[in-house]
Amino acid sequence: MKYIFMTGGVVSSLGKGITGASIGKLLQLHGYKVNMIKMDPYINVDPGTMNPFQHGEVYVTADGAEADLDLGTYERFLDIVTTRANTNTAGHIYQTVINKERKGEYNGGTVQVIPHITNEIKRRFTAFDKQVDITIIEIGGTIGDIEGLPFIEATRQFMLEQKKEDVMSIHLTFVPYIEGAKELKTKPTQHSVNKLREVGIVPDMIICRTQYPITDSMKGKISLFCNVPEEAVVEARTLKSIYHIPESLHKQGVDEIVLKRLNLKSKIKFNHKWLKYVNQDTTNYKTVRIGVIGKYADLKDAYKSIDESLKISAMDAKVIADVEYISSEDKNLIKKLKTFDGILVPGGFGMRGIDGKIAAIKFARENKVPFLGICLGMQCCVIEAARNLLKFKNANTTEIDKKTIYPVIEMLDEQKDVKYLGGTMRLGNYESDLVKGSLAHKLYKTDKIVERHRHRYEMNPKYIDMFKEVGLDVSGYHKGVLPEIVEMKDHPFYIAVQFHPEFGARPTKPHPLFQGLILAAKARVK
Repeated sequence: MKYIFMTGGVVSSLGKGITGASIGKLLQLHGYKVNMIKMDPYINVDPGTMNPFQHGEVYVTADGAEADLDLGTYERFLDIVTTRANTNTAGHIYQTVINKERKGEYNGGTVQVIPHITNEIKRRFTAFDKQVDITIIEIGGTIGDIEGLPFIEATRQFMLEQKKEDVMSIHLTFVPYIEGAKELKTKPTQHSVNKLREVGIVPDMIICRTQYPITDSMKGKISLFCNVPEEAVVEARTLKSIYHIPESLHKQGVDEIVLKRLNLKSKIKFNHKWLKYVNQDTTNYKTVRIGVIGKYADLKDAYKSIDESLKISAMDAKVIADVEYISSEDKNLIKKLKTFDGILVPGGFGMRGIDGKIAAIKFARENKVPFLGICLGMQCCVIEAARNLLKFKNANTTEIDKKTIYPVIEMLDEQKDVKYLGGTMRLGNYESDLVKGSLAHKLYKTDKIVERHRHRYEMNPKYIDMFKEVGLDVSGYHKGVLPEIVEMKDHPFYIAVQFHPEFGARPTKPHPLFQGLILAAKARVK
C-alpha cells in the first residue's frame, strides 16, 4: 500500500483537492487503483449544518455522509463512489475518541491529543488498505493553522512508521505576483516549506500555484532553499478548465516522479484517451446559455457539482455551456430569464428566495424553455403547479407555512421529532422506479435508478391525481409511494427531481438529466 500526503501553504483554497485528484488520475492512467481521503481540521462534525457562504456546497456520499465539496472533485476525476471513509473532520474524530472514553475503552488512562487523537487520525489514513494501490490523503487548511497541528503530527508519525518508499509528501504552495515589482516572489513558498519542516515533514515535491510562468531560475531557487530536487518543483498555473490540469502535470513529468519515489512502474501503456477527451478543441462549438436561479448566486462554490455537471454534459454534447447564476431575489429576474436557452432551479433550505424560484419555474413552463429542477427546485415546481394550474392560491410547503390548507410539500412523520439537524435528513442512495414511457424513463433508459438524496420534506402523495389532471405527472417513485420525479406534458423538456443528480456526473459519463437539459437547450440555438 502506498500513501501520498497533500498539504498546502501560504493561503487556503489553492486547490489541494483538484491537484491531488489530478495526480490520482495520472496514476490511474498508468494502471493503478487510487482513492482519496479528506482530513478537515474544523470542529464541526460535518459541513451539513454550515452556511454555503462559508463552506460552499455540501456533498453527499453514497452511504449518506455530508461532506466537503472536494469529494465531488475526487469522484469526478477518479470515477469513484465516495463513502464515509473518504471524509473526516476534527469534530468527528474528537467525538469518536470522547465516546470511547465515556465507554471506558481507555482503561482509566488520561486521554490526550497524542497518542489518542493522532492514533485515531492514523487509523483513518488506512481506510482503503487492501482495496486500492494508492491512497492520496488531503490535509485541509494551511500549514501553521493551530487546528491542523494534530493532523500534521499524525502525518509525521505515520510517515515515520512506514517504509520510506511507501509514503510521499507533496506540498502545494502559492507564488504571488507583485504588480509593482512585476515579478513573482518565492519567499512565501520558502517560509511555508520551512514551517512544514519544523513539524517534521520534508516534502518530496513542491507544486507552485501561480498566475504566471515560473522560470527555471526560480525553480532552482526554490529547490535550493527548500531542499527539493529541481525536477520536483512543479508549476501549477491557472488553466481554462480544471480538467486540463492532469495533462499539464503529465507534461512536467509529475506522474513519473511520483512512481519513481514510490518505487513503482507503470502497469500499462499510459492511456491518453481521457486526456484527449477533456482537451477537445471547442473553437467551432455553439454556446448555450443556462440560467441557474438560486439564493447563493454570488457564491459559485455553493453549486459546484451543478456547475461541473453542466459543463461535463456540454463537453459531451460538443457545445460550450455559458452558465450564469441569478439570484432568485433579483428584481429583474424575468427580464434576465428571457436570455437563456435553459433554466435550472437547484436545491436549498429555508424560505428566502422561494418566490423568485417559483416565478422562474412559471416562466419556463409557460414559455416552453428547457427546465430542470433539483430537490427544492422540484418542490417549487409542485407549489407553482398547485397555485397556477390547480388554482390552490395558498398552496405551500409546510417548511414555510405550517398552517397551509394545501400542504403539497410536507415532512415525513419520522422527521417531525428530530432533535439534531446534522445527518438526520433522507441522505445518500435511494432507489426509484420509473414510469415506462415517461421522459425520465427515456433519459435514463432503465426501469430502476439509484440517486443520492439530501432533504427533509417530500411531495404530498395525496395530490398526485389532481396534478395529473393539469399535466404534471409523477414519473418516479420510491417504494411505489414517495414521488421522486415530476415532469410536464406538452413541454419540450420539463423535469424536476427530489434527489441530487449532480453528484453522479463524470467526464466521459454525463448524467442523463443534465445531458437532456443541455441537448434541449442546444436545439433552441440557431
